[in-house]
This record gives sequence, C-alpha cells and structure tokens, in this order.
Amino acid sequence: MNTIKSYIETHKNRFIDELIELLKIPSISADPAYTQDVIDTSVAIKESLEKAGCDHVEICETPGYPIVYGHKHISDDLPTVLVYGHYDVQPPDPLELWESGPFEPIIKKTKIHPDGAIFARGSCDDKGQMYMHVKALELMNETNQLPCNVKFMIEGEEEVGSESLAWFVERNQEKLANDVILISDTGMISNTQPSITTGLRGLSYVEVEVTGPNRDLHSGLYGGAVANPINILAKMIASLHDENNHITIPGFYDKVEELSKEERAEMAKAPFSLEEYKNALDIDAVYGETGYTTNERNSIRPTLDVNGIWGGYTGEGAKTVIASKAYAKISMRLVPNQEWKEITELFKTHFENIAPAGVTVKVTPHHGGQGYVTPIDNIGYKAASKAYEDTFGVTPIPQRSGGSIPIVSLFEKELKSKTILMGFGLNSDAIHSPNEHFGIFNYLKGIETIPLFYKYFTELSK
Repeated sequence: MNTIKSYIETHKNRFIDELIELLKIPSISADPAYTQDVIDTSVAIKESLEKAGCDHVEICETPGYPIVYGHKHISDDLPTVLVYGHYDVQPPDPLELWESGPFEPIIKKTKIHPDGAIFARGSCDDKGQMYMHVKALELMNETNQLPCNVKFMIEGEEEVGSESLAWFVERNQEKLANDVILISDTGMISNTQPSITTGLRGLSYVEVEVTGPNRDLHSGLYGGAVANPINILAKMIASLHDENNHITIPGFYDKVEELSKEERAEMAKAPFSLEEYKNALDIDAVYGETGYTTNERNSIRPTLDVNGIWGGYTGEGAKTVIASKAYAKISMRLVPNQEWKEITELFKTHFENIAPAGVTVKVTPHHGGQGYVTPIDNIGYKAASKAYEDTFGVTPIPQRSGGSIPIVSLFEKELKSKTILMGFGLNSDAIHSPNEHFGIFNYLKGIETIPLFYKYFTELSK
C-alpha cells in the first residue's frame, strides 16, 4: 500500500494532466461530424496503453468505430483480468447550460469535491474511469506489483449501443479469454461509503412517429376537425402509466424479478437521505411507482420514460399550425429476466393498438440490452470488496444500479466470465448532463484501489 500511495503522490499531477488532454478530444460517437475525433481518441488510448507497459497494443477495425486491444502477459499459470471501458462520450447539448466548455476541461472545487473535480464531457463517463485502469497498469508495472495477466478492450460505441463490440467479441473469443472482467463505468454511494454495483437494468430504446394529415394545416381552418398528431401523441404517452405510475403495456411485468423482503431490507441499509436527494435536484417531492422506495424505483423496478418529444412549430413567436407529424424518443429500463427484444415488441404492438382513427403510428426500435446481476459470493466480488476496504477503511455495500451496460450480459454469454463493476463516480457527477465532472479524489482513489483488486483476485484464484 505504501508503495502504491507513494507512486501516486509522485505522479498525480501528470496523471491529471494526461486525463485533461484526453478530455479535450470531442469523441462524440452519436454525431458523424466528430468521426475523426473519435478515431483520434482511439489512437491516443493505444499510445497510453503502450506507455503504461502493455506487451502488445493494436487498433482493431470493426464495422463501426475501432476497438483498442492490449495485453500484458506474465504466465499461463496466472489468472487473466480483462478490463473493459469506452472512449466515446455523449453529445454535450444543451451547450448553453455548461458553465465552461464541455471539451475545455477545468478543475473546480465543490462542496462534494473539496480537492477539486475535473469538469468536462466524459470526465466520469467513461474516460476518467477508464483511464484509472491505464494508470493502475503503469503503477503495477513500474513498481513490479502486477500479479497476473491483464487484457484491455476499449471501445468507441458504448454511447450508441455497442453494436460493433458484439461483432468483435463474437469473432475474438480466444483473444479475449479471461478469468474475470473488470469495468469502471458505474458509481458508488459516497466518498466515505464505497459500494459495488451488483445489478444493472436492461434497456429498450425506441422512437415513435405519429402522422395525421398529409401536410401542416391552419389551426383555425382545420382545428377541431382533424386529429392533431401532437395532441394524440401526448394522450398516448400519458396512457402508458396508470394512477399508481404502473406501466400499462400488457405483458410488461410478466417476467419481472420480485425481490424478497429480506433482499429489500439489505438494500435499505445503504445510507440515503431523501431530503438531501430532493435538495440536490431542487425538487419538493419524489415521484414514481406506488409501493416502492426511491432507491427501489431507480434500481430494481422497470421504468418507461420519454427522452425527447417534438413536432410542429417551436421557433420564436407564433405560427398557428396543426403539425402533420409528431415524434418522441422513449426508453424503458428493464430488470433481470425481462428480454429487451420481447419488451420492444410488446411496446410496439401496444402503441400501435392504442392509436385512434385519423392517425398512423410508426415505432422504430433503436437499441437495447439485457439486465445483469453479479453474485456476491464469487471471488471477483470478494477481491473487489477487500480492495475497497483497504483503501477506504470501510466495507463496500453491494448495490443495484438503475443504469444499463448492455454489453455485460453479452460478455457472460460469449466469454463465459463474470463482470465486476468497480465504479468510483458519484450520482452528483452529472453524467449525460451539462457540467459533467469527476472528483480528483475519486480518480486517484481508483488508481490506488484497482491494483489491490489484482492482488486479491490472484490470491483467491489459487
């Protein structure tokens, strides 16, 4: 531990500077205008892995953005850890809400981050957390503390569904063979109470289009006489929840995993202040499915949310039209046992069936993935728990996350290995939002904790 801390203290300014340079590249995978930036980021990751001590690093071409693969092999008799991360980031919109440029990283102190936090798109999700693993490898190499083999697989399409990753994994199972997969793309409860994510929700993401008349109409001449697609869409969306905020799609809950009272009681042990939660969001009340707590609603229960809705005239001033079309993007977070393709089909059938006469409805599936649960009795979880306990001084709490990392279930299916989710971000870090940031404490603490996972996993594997 002393050697680890000493190395980090000596090199921490360089570690921070390197991450800042990486965050300056706008690797937005969703926007083709940034294609070259995404590719440039893959090159930067390759160079970083080479400098950190990998024996071999390559940029692997895929049907989409490239995957950076690297490995450091010590012995066939030792276990292999496969590190996954992603170098692409979410679009920064809305730009006007950023207090500084999304790709102009700055360090600012906050109440939660008195040591400072790096504000930039991708700082927490996932460049900052991914880069912790690169620096942890450097640390273990330079201090002769790497106890096992390590492989890296860093992709550039996580924020758009990881379609090329599935293609790559299916074709490179021998290259990616491992004993455990390690990911830092999640969070923890607080900087004093770490947690390990043991469950992820699945995802079904669709776009809907409602079409009425064959052109935009004058609302005075036609209002009240023809179906208004925007009005109709609003009513259809509103009908997807009942008075208890229960989703009304037939069959939606058929395979939902119901946790026991004992499991829910264990979840409730995690420290949580409802008042602090509301204050952090500037809301006066929480909202959700009747019969469940806030932490249950956003982790062990499925949801349906509108992520965007548009149609008609939205410019300055007035334009009295009945739009020909209205659109919405809708995501459903799913719990283990819910099959995302089945849920997508249930949504499509239901949404088309509730459309009234006078409009037509088109449902376009975008992407999705399965939920995932990691058992806490395997050696990977135990190794992570011991590592956190050493660096934070307290035992981490197992916690299910409301987020989705669809590729985790893919890894188990194709590579036959468990995934350990060692996140160091906080819920307040504003991922996917303006002013995303990642604490300096969290970044350096990750670099300190990860080598201990390798140590304990190797010891427990004997």
